[in-house]
Amino acid sequence: MPAALVVGGSVAGLAAALALAGTGRQVVVLERSAPPPRGAMCDLHNRWQRPTVPQAQHSHTLTSLGVRTLRKRAPEVLERLVASGAPLFDLTRALPQGATDRAREVGDDDLVALGCRRTTLEMVLYRAVAALPQVDIRHGTTVRGLRLGPDGRAVRGVVTTDGAHLAADVVVDATGRRAAARGWLTEAGIPVEADETSPSGLRGFSRFYRLRSGSLPGPLNRGHAAGDIWDHYAGVLHPADAGTFSIALGTLPGDPALAGLRDPDAFTAAARATPGLTEWLDESVSAPHSAVHVITSPANSLRATALRPPVAGLFPVGDAACVTDPLFGRGMSLALAQAFGLADVLAARPAEQWRDAAADFAETLLRPWYEHAADADRERIARWNAMVYRRPLSPAAAPGQAMRAAAAYDGTVWRGLTRVLMGLATPDEVFGDEKFRHRVAQAPQGAVATGAAPPPRDELVRAVAAAEGKRP
Repeated sequence: MPAALVVGGSVAGLAAALALAGTGRQVVVLERSAPPPRGAMCDLHNRWQRPTVPQAQHSHTLTSLGVRTLRKRAPEVLERLVASGAPLFDLTRALPQGATDRAREVGDDDLVALGCRRTTLEMVLYRAVAALPQVDIRHGTTVRGLRLGPDGRAVRGVVTTDGAHLAADVVVDATGRRAAARGWLTEAGIPVEADETSPSGLRGFSRFYRLRSGSLPGPLNRGHAAGDIWDHYAGVLHPADAGTFSIALGTLPGDPALAGLRDPDAFTAAARATPGLTEWLDESVSAPHSAVHVITSPANSLRATALRPPVAGLFPVGDAACVTDPLFGRGMSLALAQAFGLADVLAARPAEQWRDAAADFAETLLRPWYEHAADADRERIARWNAMVYRRPLSPAAAPGQAMRAAAAYDGTVWRGLTRVLMGLATPDEVFGDEKFRHRVAQAPQGAVATGAAPPPRDELVRAVAAAEGKRP
């Protein structure tokens, strides 16, 4: 079977290499960065510097879609993650007290999430892939462009910056958010349609902590996380592997009053003021394990190179195919699902059908999550702008608010909403179901989502300013 070239050796690229090798292909992974450090996993997070993957130092989680994919397609990887101290969380433990339909149901076994730092997941994947005899990982290698057939309609390999010509009938673009395939095609004189994009409207501040004991100091109201997305900011805590956890605070990118969250004291002040996070930050409970890392999230993007590829044999995966707001934590799980799904497509069909079949698969898998993120972000950005800049906001409640309120009373609604948030069912499959809509409508009159209220905007701003030593 001809070789496959995977350009990019992070999560999506490693998953693609693992999946393609499983179908019998020889795979070469081309990664521009240096190899990861050797040694114990426990301190890898701070030792592994990733200038080409800035998001690696931020909060991540593996949703139910990702766990299900590993269970079915790479159980040895999931076993190694658990052995590395990554906890599996039964999300049904967060089913609201007093809700109906609390008895265990068919499908509840899939409602599981994995608490894991990205670096840990990536290293476990890396070691699993590097051990495969069918895979060759080449570090310090940057791809300059594509090799095309005589008619320019199909990929025949790649050219590296040092002039090497590598042959393959399958080239996987796993270059992440830079989505290098567009540049390769443009350089080759092949027009590419515009990507679909929508603003994420998010700046993220992340910090990691290490627990002083093995027990969790507070409840996880989200099953695998604590906190929420509030009416003017987000504050979410994710337990991770090896007794660590992360806290992510999200704001509007241009919010000057909360730019000080990059200061460790200001970050701590805001996190301690956030419901669900306070008890985790007592000095007797945990200690900081990293600096505060800051990132402005890119726009939600659905890549034309994935959905309408202009040449055969080129297959974007992961963020090179679709980017969704990291508030939803779907990136790694979608990358795993797409990698194994793509390998299945290529193994099941003749080469002349690959392009259309892979594009159809990408459309089916990715579009629902792109559209969900784009719609949710538009609504959230409007709410945050109304609070931060006193801009007018329509008094009509967002559909998501009614569903969240109903989920506090109805276990079936809770399951449906959770399956969407965890990537197990698309929004249309759940929210478009007539019985589901009926149950949402039957929630008690005037019902509101349960949970503690966040600090008011002015109070949070004062806390951040005071911790920085400034006047509000």
